[in-house]
Amino acid sequence: MTNSNSTLSQHRYEDLIAIFNNCFQDSHSTCLVKGGNEPIYLPAVDLHSHHEIRFAHGFYASALHECAHWLIAGEERRKLVDFGYWYEPDGRTAQQQQAFEKVEVKPQALEWILAVAAGFKFRVSVDNLSGEATDSAPFKQAVHQQVLDYLKQGIPKRANTLRLALSDFYGTTIDLQPNHFPLESL
Repeated sequence: MTNSNSTLSQHRYEDLIAIFNNCFQDSHSTCLVKGGNEPIYLPAVDLHSHHEIRFAHGFYASALHECAHWLIAGEERRKLVDFGYWYEPDGRTAQQQQAFEKVEVKPQALEWILAVAAGFKFRVSVDNLSGEATDSAPFKQAVHQQVLDYLKQGIPKRANTLRLALSDFYGTTIDLQPNHFPLESL
């Protein structure tokens, strides 16, 4: 797949949908679709034959993030609505935020890898604008370390499939190096 009509500064969610669906619609019966206010993962039921990853408002960053969650989820979790995760909305206490950040390290690390493959600016998300103030530095460091671990140990197979497709589409390098992921950029 090539992208002769797009530049690195133009990231259309429609392109990401096409790339993702080309990679996984047939092989994993999973589609990426534009959703409404809140992202959600819906496993296939009688009403539709494919699992759906619905991202918020047509935002490219939301789509990348939701893809990363799907790429982390194992087969059993992919049978559950929202992969069976709890979600405490914005306004979390410091303790709730710490629990949130613990489960977000791997997805956000993969999201960063996908963003680099797409030539898209990654921003770590603590997703708690009206909650108790917490220090985001340890979370950023954990996400950064997880990226470095993925680079050393290998990116999960489905994640690498999407990463390579994004690199091909956007014309970015497929050879990832630690210097592509500076901690200070978070």
